[in-house]
Amino acid sequence: MVLPLAEYPWKQPSYSEIRALALSAEDSGFDSVWVFDHLLFRGAPGEPTEGIWESWTILSALAEATGRVRLGTLVLCTAFRNPAVLAKMAVTLDEVSEGRLILGLGSGWHEPEFEAFGVPFENRVSRFEESLHVITSLLRTGTLDFEGRHIRIRGGELRPRGVRASGPPILVAAFQPRMLRLAARHADMWNTCWLGGPSTLGDWPERVNAACAEVGRDPASLDITVGVNVVPGDSPADLPDDRPVLSGTSAQIAAGFLGYAAHGVSHLICNLNPHDATAQKALSAALHLYREQCDLLQKGKADGMGGR
Repeated sequence: MVLPLAEYPWKQPSYSEIRALALSAEDSGFDSVWVFDHLLFRGAPGEPTEGIWESWTILSALAEATGRVRLGTLVLCTAFRNPAVLAKMAVTLDEVSEGRLILGLGSGWHEPEFEAFGVPFENRVSRFEESLHVITSLLRTGTLDFEGRHIRIRGGELRPRGVRASGPPILVAAFQPRMLRLAARHADMWNTCWLGGPSTLGDWPERVNAACAEVGRDPASLDITVGVNVVPGDSPADLPDDRPVLSGTSAQIAAGFLGYAAHGVSHLICNLNPHDATAQKALSAALHLYREQCDLLQKGKADGMGGR
């Protein structure tokens, strides 16, 4: 479940509100909580800027506040931070959280925030490719020498190594063929977002399998994760027409979860609209219904095998 960090579309949440939602999610049995990584949002000229808290600071605080739920970034923009330093940050946060970090990485896309904070926007994918190599190499081996077009690392070394010898699992959000190949080559998890019901997944699993085949990887070793917009109850009229959502009763939302599982999706990341305690409670009810139905399906399979 994604935690709200930004002003849009209701109000800027305080850290205490974010923390309370995270603790409630943990108590309700959610597997993970996630944060977006942005610096600001700007639309057309003349529109007001929308603020957002810095994600890594929030996630670090939540690593101490929580005790079980996994902590993910969806996704951390590699352009905002030196990649070798980011690998160091990831090892440290994984230690603080006792191995609960999922390091989601991406190239960024919202040009106004790059301009506002003086971050180069050109050659985003090339810079991301080099950053991904640096981060994965340091996390998984602990050392690196690298001479790239944008990055140079000499005598790079991560010490101490943290709670997991190979570092936290890496998730890559990828849509275009080049980025899909990078995910297939380097990531533990692949992500697409933001979808609605299971029918909006389309042929993404097949595309991921093809990318894995292209780089010589077993597709079964790359987890498929999906970000889903969830609206408990009726879909509100003020959502953009082009934003797909999974909406309805808790039972209908649970059925959507089952549909995604049938397509081989290993992890759903739900983005509530709006995100408040009431909506989160409805999502929790859907989660419990989904798990009850999964248990019934497993029991049915076991009973069927026992009768053969």
